[in-house]
Amino acid sequence: MSGTLKKLFKDNFSIYILFQALGWGFIVLVNIFFAITFAKYNSRFVSRLFVFVFLGLLWTSIMRQVIHKRRILAKSLKMQLIEFFCITMIFGALCGYCESVFTDYFDLKSSAEKNLTRSSIIISDIFYSFIYLFIWNCIYFIYHYVEKSRRQTTDNMKLEAIVKELELKSIQAELKVIKSHINPHFIFNSLNSIRALIDENPPRARKAVTELSNILRSSMLAEKTEVVPLEKEINIVKDYLELEHIRFEDRLQISYCLDENTLDRPVPPMLVQTLVENAIKHGISKSIKGGQIKITSTIVDGFHMIIIQNTGELDKFPPNEGFGLVSTESRLKLLFGNKAKFSLRQIDNSVEAMVLIPMEVVKESVGYHLN
Repeated sequence: MSGTLKKLFKDNFSIYILFQALGWGFIVLVNIFFAITFAKYNSRFVSRLFVFVFLGLLWTSIMRQVIHKRRILAKSLKMQLIEFFCITMIFGALCGYCESVFTDYFDLKSSAEKNLTRSSIIISDIFYSFIYLFIWNCIYFIYHYVEKSRRQTTDNMKLEAIVKELELKSIQAELKVIKSHINPHFIFNSLNSIRALIDENPPRARKAVTELSNILRSSMLAEKTEVVPLEKEINIVKDYLELEHIRFEDRLQISYCLDENTLDRPVPPMLVQTLVENAIKHGISKSIKGGQIKITSTIVDGFHMIIIQNTGELDKFPPNEGFGLVSTESRLKLLFGNKAKFSLRQIDNSVEAMVLIPMEVVKESVGYHLN
């Protein structure tokens, strides 16, 4: 038996001894109280009470061993109730019969019992023993049932915590995959654009290098935090779009509609970045005339609503390249549960990606959490 099992057995046995002492001690006190109240307290009463308590302790201890040996507590509730009633009947009969034999042998009968037949006394002792053991078993089974439910609840909470941790690791892994799929192409295009600017427009080239540096820094730090303020995310998105504007020039039109009250709201890092990148990749880059990207952030009906609109058609999004969108839904669900929502739809000649984050998210000095 391992050390943990020994400790558990020892703790359970200590609780059992405590309950036995309290339970039978209470019965002794109650009987003594009524005996004194009705002037029946004498040596015969004390001896009879001692026999009753001794037999009660003996038979309940044996009964407990039978319960453990038959593993009754591990069976279904229906089988527990059936066996609970059966062992109560059996041990009630044994305890009552033994008490009758002891009282008869040591002449501990009360004056009222001496006028009764032996069979009547045995039946009476068995009946009262059954009542006491029935109460004992009720307390015993209820205690273990409640304890088992408590352990199951604790285990479920631990399991949920483990699942959430695994989901978080999975999302972080997905985030790394997203970056590995998108960033190399973006960096390559950006470096080509910067190289072209070095001779034509050195100040703009220096600014582009700073913008690329900001994006790379944000990309490396993204997996270390669950959420960031929207303003920080938008700054990275602006750097990204400025670099893309060098490549697309007049083919890319950008507009922002940001409610100032939403700038400190928490969002998953690279959430807006991923959606904007999808808009560029599947919308703007596929059109000869280019198009417009509009980023909106506002508060509607208790939700922080973020909308990314881009010129294009939804049916041109390749179904096997929607990994970033799937990850967006997974990350929102992990952080905010079913309260957060994500949708992608066609509106006239534009594709709209909309994110709804519940407003119960509150800010602390060290980060964010849900109420």
